[in-house]
Amino acid sequence: MQHTLKSDVVFVGTGLHSGKAVRMVVKPASADYGIWFRRTDWDAGDTMIAARWDKVVPSRLCTLVENASGARVSTIEHIMAALAGCGIHNALIEIDGPEVPILDGSARPFVAGLLAKGFRPQSVPVRAIRVLQTIEVVEGEAVARLEPSEMLEIDFSIDFADAAIGHQEKSLNMSNGAFVRELCDSRTFCRQADVDAMRANGLALGGNLENAVVFEGDQVLSPGGLRHADEPVRHKMLDALGDLALAGGPILGRYVGHRAGHAMTNRLLRALFARPDAWEIVECGAPTGRKLPGVGVLRSDIPVHC
Repeated sequence: MQHTLKSDVVFVGTGLHSGKAVRMVVKPASADYGIWFRRTDWDAGDTMIAARWDKVVPSRLCTLVENASGARVSTIEHIMAALAGCGIHNALIEIDGPEVPILDGSARPFVAGLLAKGFRPQSVPVRAIRVLQTIEVVEGEAVARLEPSEMLEIDFSIDFADAAIGHQEKSLNMSNGAFVRELCDSRTFCRQADVDAMRANGLALGGNLENAVVFEGDQVLSPGGLRHADEPVRHKMLDALGDLALAGGPILGRYVGHRAGHAMTNRLLRALFARPDAWEIVECGAPTGRKLPGVGVLRSDIPVHC
């Protein structure tokens, strides 16, 4: 069955790119509501923005949704991953600025806040999107693909010239709280040269060594080093889950990404939904429902080393 929160969860922080303080409140919502953002500071028209694949607009380095009135919210991927990974299907997210707070650069603070409040079951079945045929998008060496599977699986690989990153790959079955245990604490990452370039262009104004893992050659510049030896590829998987959550329901399929990013995952969803024969909506009974991300997750599953 579907789930929502028992009560409001408040998050306060700064935006990664804007550097501006923002207050965000995740609220319970009724069954079949889905996930919506509401800009509480927006006074130029409609304040409501659906967290959905067809509301994504091109943006550098993050996922951004926008409505017809021009109201937008960016860097939504980490809170979307937290909601999906905790099995929250319905929520209203009120925010007083255009960018979700970056917090520590991972989804762990969001997960901790959601799990601390607890979830309320709703007497409506979960409707999942079952992948029936393989769909793939390719851009140079980057690939994003969805394949049929009985549950959500994520298989990701990355390649960087920097010795501290190099080649990394990881595969996970996302059922039974795997996201919380394995991925939620992995932080966004970049190279020092990227930081310098972004700041020269007015981006990453809220970024620092505490909310991103910064690499330079064979060195990790962030204090305390890595939370996982393969933290970069884990974060890429975190991002992928957040972007896939914009499908409008849990996906039953295997996502394969190689050097893929936010834009490619959105292109993949658009390609999937453009092919009515490649997917179907299914109501999740007990056997399938037990395989969904978030089912059975506990607060004790949150990594405690960070």
